Amino acid sequence: MLDGYMVRRQRTKKRPFFGRPKGIILLATPEGWRHSVLTEEGGMLCGRLADVPINADPAEARTAAAAMVVALAHDFHEVDVEVTWDPPREPESWTGQVTLAAPPPNARG
Repeated sequence: MLDGYMVRRQRTKKRPFFGRPKGIILLATPEGWRHSVLTEEGGMLCGRLADVPINADPAEARTAAAAMVVALAHDFHEVDVEVTWDPPREPESWTGQVTLAAPPPNARG
């Protein structure tokens, strides 16, 4: 309240804390499965797949990593994406491409 009057704040839409995913790198390490999500703006979000056991099969880890990227893109950018894994170039390392599965909800055609 300001001098007996209600002050109304304008709500502004917050920008997501990271850019839209465009790729992912998945690594098997002795400590567990690590990932780096690359963004369209050139940023990177790195971490560990917490719910995937260290000794998990690579296919299980790729599925979990892809699900994480799909959820992040949906929750923070309101877009549906797909992850396509490239053939591995090195043992214990995978690279995936992230592409839009459908146009964004506000896209005009």
